[in-house]
Amino acid sequence: MQFITTKDQKTGKEVKLRYQEYGSGKPVVFIHGWPLCGDMFEYQLEPLSREGLRCIAYDRRGFGYSSKVGDSYNYDTLADDLNAVLTELDLRDVTLVGFSMGGGEVARYIGKYGEDRLAAAVLVSSVTPYMLKTDDHEGVEWDVFQGMIDGIRKDRPEFLANWAKNFYGVGLLSHPVSDAFQAWTLGMALTGSSTAAIDYIAAFGKTDFRRDLQKFTIPTLIVHGEDDKIVPVKVGGDATKELLPSAIYHKYDDAPHGLFYTHKERLNRDILSFVRTKASTEREIPIR
Repeated sequence: MQFITTKDQKTGKEVKLRYQEYGSGKPVVFIHGWPLCGDMFEYQLEPLSREGLRCIAYDRRGFGYSSKVGDSYNYDTLADDLNAVLTELDLRDVTLVGFSMGGGEVARYIGKYGEDRLAAAVLVSSVTPYMLKTDDHEGVEWDVFQGMIDGIRKDRPEFLANWAKNFYGVGLLSHPVSDAFQAWTLGMALTGSSTAAIDYIAAFGKTDFRRDLQKFTIPTLIVHGEDDKIVPVKVGGDATKELLPSAIYHKYDDAPHGLFYTHKERLNRDILSFVRTKASTEREIPIR
């Protein structure tokens, strides 16, 4: 395994972020969703690396094989971690691909560090711009997030096994993923810290990214599923598009939250086409 070493700014303790890298060419950094790890991008990393992209994914602190640390599970710290990845690997002209919770990292990174190292951004099933329902904002009731926290505390494996069904749109008449694939997802989720899982629910539920999105000037692609039961399309993709009117917006009919697998061929093609036409300042990358 490969690791990037950084510091926890609150405790000063060493934090190791595990990463994986495929291919060479224009760098694309993938940021995973809750409560998984970089392995979730298996069906992007290998195919897109064969198309001339340098594909990198890392595990967020507290998840996967990265360090499980104290209580620094918030978006400011996660933006620092993303900055450590880009700096340590000396990545420039980067396309950031943030899935679900990872979309928040993309937004907060740009809000905090700017776009000097970036070429473009892709927000997939993203929690941006602001998940929580308030008196002046249409969002998701806090009771939904509290229910997730309660489920994790009561029986984390059982809760996450049921959560995976909504994640992929599994129902009585719909089986877009196999039982084995759901088990693989559960295995990824259980490698993470329960403390991180709980704290990150509050983080993506309560963090307002609207000011961060105001700082976007790079080309941006938004992808969201019409049948997303985790981040409703009106709260996520539609609202993000309103704040980023120049962004390209692809809504996938009948797609669930976990469209990185259920619609992987379309997503991969959209990412590759976007990188080639909007984010590339070098040679064109052919779509095969």
